[in-house]
Amino acid sequence: MRYVYIGLVVVATAIVLLFKVQNLTAVTVSLLGMSVTIPVFLLVIGIYLLGMLTGSSLLALLRGWIRNARGDSA
Repeated sequence: MRYVYIGLVVVATAIVLLFKVQNLTAVTVSLLGMSVTIPVFLLVIGIYLLGMLTGSSLLALLRGWIRNARGDSA
């Protein structure tokens, strides 16, 4: 099982590195009069991580609401 995990990590790392190499062009992002120029891969990875953070926060909030509705105090 350990080798499967290591293999999955290696494959995921290779995919991310390939994505990085293929998306080196710079894009300009503007918001509220401010602009920043960053590579596409940083923008995509940043948005992905932001989505993971907000999604996990939403799941934790929903679990708390369900637990309170059931009357559990754990």
